[in-house]
Amino acid sequence: MKVLYERCAGLDVHQREVVACARVQGPKVARELQRFETTTKGLLELVEWLIGRGCTHVAMEATGVYWKPVWHVLEGHVELVLANAAHVRNVPGRKTDMSDAAWISDLLAHGLITASFIPPTPIQELRDLTRTRRQLVREITQHTQRIQRVLEDANIKLASVVSDVLGMSGRRILDAIVAGESDPEKLRALGSERLKCSDHELREALRGCATAHHRFLLRQHLGTIDHLRRAVEDFDAQIARQLEPFRAEIERLLTLPGVQEVAAASILAEIGADMSCFPSAAHLVSWAGLCPRMDESAGKRRVTRLKKGAPWLKPVLVQCAWGAARTKRTYTQVQFLRLKARRGPMKAVVAVAATLLTASYYILRDGVTYHELGPDHFVRRDRSRAAQRLARRIRELGYEVTIRPAA
Repeated sequence: MKVLYERCAGLDVHQREVVACARVQGPKVARELQRFETTTKGLLELVEWLIGRGCTHVAMEATGVYWKPVWHVLEGHVELVLANAAHVRNVPGRKTDMSDAAWISDLLAHGLITASFIPPTPIQELRDLTRTRRQLVREITQHTQRIQRVLEDANIKLASVVSDVLGMSGRRILDAIVAGESDPEKLRALGSERLKCSDHELREALRGCATAHHRFLLRQHLGTIDHLRRAVEDFDAQIARQLEPFRAEIERLLTLPGVQEVAAASILAEIGADMSCFPSAAHLVSWAGLCPRMDESAGKRRVTRLKKGAPWLKPVLVQCAWGAARTKRTYTQVQFLRLKARRGPMKAVVAVAATLLTASYYILRDGVTYHELGPDHFVRRDRSRAAQRLARRIRELGYEVTIRPAA
C-alpha cells in the first residue's frame, strides 16, 4: 500500500498521559514510542519530541475532551488529524496503549484516516455556549416534571387543568401553595380568566393535601428553576455577543421555515459558516446522520435506519422540521404530507429536516436567502404524473376518466 506520509505520528490520548508513536518510513519502518504527561510541561515536551523526529502529520482519537488541550498545544507545529474512535478501532486481540498509538500512526501513514470536522475557535466557543444553554433548558424541563410529580403526590391535579404548570396562573398558584395556602377557593381565584377549564374544574383540581414536606420540595424546585432561567438569560446575552460577526449568516438562516433565533444559532455553531469543509450538501446531510445507512449484503439492503451522528444538531433540525411541516402553503408542508401518507410521520419529518439542512448548506455557501418553492412544486415539476395519479384515484372510485390537455 502506498505511503503518503513518510514521517508521521499517532497519539493515544488519555486523561493523565499521552502515548506517542513516531513512524519513519525507510528501507524498513522505524517506530519510536514514548509516554508524556498531559500537563502543559509534558505537552511542550511532546512538541519538541515530534519536531526532533521530523514528524509532519500527527493523528489522534477524539476521546471525550482530553484531546482538546493536546490539539491546542500541537496546533501550528504539525499538521493535525482528529479521528473518530469508532473508525480507527484496531483488530481485537492484544490491545495496549502502545499498540493503539502504533496502529493510528500506520493508518495515518497510508492515508486511511478520515479527518473529523474541527471548526475555527469562534465557532467552537459559540458551540460551547449553545450546547450548555440546551443542557440548562433540559434541566428546567426535568425540574418541571419533578414539580408535577410532587403535585400528584399531594393529589393536586394542576397539570390536568393547566397546560403550563409554570405559566403565569400556575406560578401564582404554586407560590401560594408554598406560602401555606390550602383553601381551593382562594387558590382558584389566582387563576387567569383565560384558562380553558371552568372554575369548578380548577377548584376541584386544587383540592389536595399538601404537607410541609411537599411545600419544601416545591420551594427548592422553583428556586432551582428561577436560577436556571437567569443562567439561560445570561447565556442568551453572551450568545448574542458571540453572533455579532455572523449576523448576516443568522439573518439568512432565519428565512428558513420553522427556524428561529435559537435554532439558527445552534445550526451555525454545529456546522460553522465555512461550507468548504463539506464537499457537497449530501456529505453534510450524511455527517449529520439524516440519511439512511448503507448496509448491503448479497444484493439486499438489510438496514435502512438512520446513521448515528451529530447528536447536538439532529434534534434541533427535527424540532425545526416539525415547525416547518406546520407552516401553511410551503414546500416543506407538502413534502411532509406526501411522505407521511406513504412512510409515516417520523420518516417524513426526518426528510424535512434533511431538506432544511440542505438549504442551510447552500445559504451559507452562496450567501443567499431561502427560496420558497411553493406548495405546488411537485405538481409543476411533473404535471403528467400528478394527472395520472389523480385519474387512477378516480378510477378506483368506480368512474371513467379521460385525460387530454386543455386548449
